[in-house]
Amino acid sequence: MDFGFILTAAALVVELPPGRVFGIDQQTLNQIIAGVINVAVLVAVLSFLLYRPVRNVLNKRTERINGQLIQATEELEKATELKATYEQKIEEIEREREEILAEARKIAADSSRRLLSDAKKDADAIKERAANSVKVEWERAENDMRTAIIDVSAVMAEKFVTLAINKETHDKLFEETISDLEGMKWGD
Repeated sequence: MDFGFILTAAALVVELPPGRVFGIDQQTLNQIIAGVINVAVLVAVLSFLLYRPVRNVLNKRTERINGQLIQATEELEKATELKATYEQKIEEIEREREEILAEARKIAADSSRRLLSDAKKDADAIKERAANSVKVEWERAENDMRTAIIDVSAVMAEKFVTLAINKETHDKLFEETISDLEGMKWGD
């Protein structure tokens, strides 16, 4: 707060004649005129310094916004045209995709049939080779078994001769050998 102003106002009140609250004299009129002139000058200066630049800034902003709106409208039109073009191209691509997929399905079906036929032939050949292999293995196993029986018989004869076994031991060995041979598979 400005205490000088309060003191000046208080001095004016003290100088007033009794019964008057406010006195209009030459000094008061001069102060009022000076205040009005100060306000007018202040308004003119502020208008020149603030109002015009602010108005210019607002005008430039308005022009810029209008330019952006025009540009946005043009870009929207271009985007709409591009969208239509892209949608048309997408439709063409979809048609081509369907054609390619149909052709691929046809080729895949043919390949599948060919592969199944080849696989069936290969499986039959493998089956036949496996059957032949099993037959050969079976014959080899039979030969091995005959050889093993001959070897066992030879060992048994050797034990029989070396031990000079009696009839009980002979019968016992014979039964063991027979039971061992019964556990083995013969023929088919």
